[in-house]
Amino acid sequence: MAVHTVMLSIQMAGGTQIENITKSVVAAVTASTLQAGTVTVFVKHTTASVMIIEDEPGIRADTHAFWDRLIPADSQWRHNTINPGEDNGHSHLRGQLQGPSVTIPFAVGGLLLGTWQQVVLVDFDTRARMREVVLQVLGE
Repeated sequence: MAVHTVMLSIQMAGGTQIENITKSVVAAVTASTLQAGTVTVFVKHTTASVMIIEDEPGIRADTHAFWDRLIPADSQWRHNTINPGEDNGHSHLRGQLQGPSVTIPFAVGGLLLGTWQQVVLVDFDTRARMREVVLQVLGE
């Protein structure tokens, strides 16, 4: 089994910003020259997540509204109250719930995503920062 790893650095703004990274994932699989296997997309941060969505403006807006309703920003989250100056307790909770990675199968050198499925990075934090994403392609 062969392994091909690609590191991405992506500038994100926070505030539940969604960035489509599908083209980067496809490029990593193509560069691996592997014909079949899986690619894992993993973000190395606790206040960001990777997910698969239908990437269109309505879903982006609904995703933002969903997270605001499910886990609202609240100065009373314990993370904020025991760490002076912190305001991102909700960002950590959203990241925990959504998770840091997805795994996608590929065959004949292409991702086996559904017609509307796209891979996105979501930044839940309260400030801009550079995010690191690991793309690890396994296969033959």
